[in-house]
This record gives sequence, C-alpha cells and structure tokens, in this order.
Amino acid sequence: MENNSPTAASGKIPFWRDVRVLRILFQVIFLLGVILLLTLLYTNMLKGLRGLGLTLNLNFLQDEAGFGISEGIAYNPSDTYFKAFWVGVLNTLKVSIIGIVCATLMGLFFGIARLSSNWLIRTIAAAYVECFRNVPLLLQILFWYTAVVGQLPKVRESISVFGGAFINNRGIYLPSPEPASGLNTWLWFLGAGLLLAVILYIVRWRQLQQLDRPGFRAKWALPAFLIVAFCGWFLTPGRPFTLDLPALQGFNYQGGMRFTPEFSALLVALSIYTSAFIAEIVRSGIQSVVKGQREAARAVGLKEGQTLRLVILPQAIPIIVPPLTSQYLNLAKNSSLAVAIGFPDLVSVGNTMMTQTGQAIPVFAMIMVSYLIISLTTSAAMNWYNSWITRIGR
Repeated sequence: MENNSPTAASGKIPFWRDVRVLRILFQVIFLLGVILLLTLLYTNMLKGLRGLGLTLNLNFLQDEAGFGISEGIAYNPSDTYFKAFWVGVLNTLKVSIIGIVCATLMGLFFGIARLSSNWLIRTIAAAYVECFRNVPLLLQILFWYTAVVGQLPKVRESISVFGGAFINNRGIYLPSPEPASGLNTWLWFLGAGLLLAVILYIVRWRQLQQLDRPGFRAKWALPAFLIVAFCGWFLTPGRPFTLDLPALQGFNYQGGMRFTPEFSALLVALSIYTSAFIAEIVRSGIQSVVKGQREAARAVGLKEGQTLRLVILPQAIPIIVPPLTSQYLNLAKNSSLAVAIGFPDLVSVGNTMMTQTGQAIPVFAMIMVSYLIISLTTSAAMNWYNSWITRIGR
C-alpha cells in the first residue's frame, strides 16, 4: 500500500524530529540553563555582599595598603593595594623563573645520570629521583626552611664564601653588579660582538649544510662574541660595572644582593622537587629514541657525548617538551605554598589584602587571573618552542 501522507510526499522530516535541529536546540537550552544558574549565583552573591555592607568593585586598589612586605621591589606601607599586589606578582614570577631554570638544569643532569653505565652514578640518580619525587612538596618546603635554613649560623658567625658572599640565618648575601661610567661604551662592544657572532653562525651553518653533516653551529660564533666582550671590558675607559659587596654594619649585612631565608628555602624545595619529575621525563625521552640511532652514530665514529648531543637529544626534545611544560606550570602554581613559610608571594599578599579590605571575591579573582596569565604565557612559549624545534628537526 502506498503512503500518501504529506511528509512522505515531500520527503522532508519535521523539524521536531530532525536530529540536526534537536542537537542545536538541546545545546541552546543547556547554554540558557547555565546562564540562568550563573545569574542566580551572581545575584545571590551581590545580595550577600550588600548585607555585609560591601560592594563588588576594584576601587579599594587605590587605597593605602598600610602593611609592609619584607621582600620585593621598592615598596612602603603608604603605597596602594595595587602596588602591594604587584609586588606579590613579581615575587611569584621571580621564584618561578629562577626555579624553572634550576629545576631544568638539575633534571637534565639527573635524567642523563639515570642512564649512565656507571652503577654508582646511576644508583645515586635513581635514589635522588625516588626520594624527592615521593615526598610531599609542602613537607620539603618546611624541612628546608626549619631544619636547614633555620639552623644556619647567626649574623656575626656567618659562613663566608671567598670573602664576598655570606650565609647566615637571615639570608644569603651576594655581591651585586652596579652600572659604572664605562657601561655605554662596553655596550657598543657587545653589539659589535653580537653582529660578528651572527655572521659567523650563518657561515658555519651554511658550511655544515654543504657538507651534509651535523655539528655545533655556534662553534665560531660563541668564542668570537666572548673574545670581543672580554677585550671590550679592558679597553673601555673605566669599568662597565662595579661590585657592591655586602658588609657587616650594625646587626646585619648591608649592600649587595640578598636572598631571604623564605625565598631560599622555597626556591630550593621547588627546584629539587620539580627536577625529580623532569629527570624522569628526560630519561624516558632519551629512551624513546630507537637504539638504531645510537648504533648508527657509533658506526660513523661519534663519541658518546657527541652521540647524545648531536643525535639523541635533538630527537628526544620534541618528546620531552610537552610533559616538561606541565612541570613548569606545576612549579609556578606550587609556588603558592610559600604562604606556609611567610614568603610574600601572590597568595600571601592577597590574603593580607582580603583580611584588611574584606574584598575576598575581587582579590580571589585577581589571584586566579594572575595565575591563569602566567600559565597561559608559559604554555604558549613552550608550544612555540616545541613547534620551532620540531620544524628545525625535519
């Protein structure tokens, strides 16, 4: 029997039975539901704030902070809350950047050491990784702060390193370079050395391409730059820099560069903890390169160090970088544990601001946005580096 219905005759599906329409309709309904829920939460939040006599704005950032910060850029309690918050951001960036550099170098060293043919080196590296990777980071921060840094000698019994650096329970004091009259002239030498280095780098790169062989492209460029910079240092009238040495004045050392006990303990803990994970990433990345590559490198006469530098690591880096990015992000976020030892980072300064102003929601939002920007910037930089190194390796 023939179906003479209008739907069958036209061959069209009603919109209430069309899967494509229903899919879009359900997504719109879900989105409207989410918007409605967020609106209810926002309205309820404003009602609660009004009940406490508070308003949701950032006007308080222009008020006088009224509290001191023990470390960071020039700041005094008469500055605004915005300046105080900025000090916390810079302190977080400082410990994160230095920690990333230290953790990367240590992780690379112990990752390679884990693959050493020497039993003692391999065992020590494995013990380092397993020990520090499996102990909670907060516990390590407290250990370095109380059991190590806190047990350093008093100021007048400071440990002297080469007569210019001093270590005591109030911090680490290092010589600080200060610009001098010859700096501008020396910068011209640096510019000339950099230009010469670029030229030699390009020449060396083209030579290696013509020979169709691997090699260290900066073999000529780096020594040339260092020689020009070194000669410029002595040919410049006056000196580009002078060293500001710390000296004991009164009850503490003055001058030079100071790292507080809180910063030192936090940096050591973050670097060691993260380096243990990076070491495993490096080890697995190196082992992921097929053994035939190493055998081929030996067949053409490359030494073990040359094989690792010219053959293995260039192929392992694209594998290492993605998980390495995650560890960099973790280090930056784990720096928030500094609040446990009183280091004035982003979270610590934010907590003080919330206590004094009562503006918990705006301050929390500022903290979250700051960490989000740091994480997205780090991720974007590492993704760019990964795509660049992958493109170069093709």
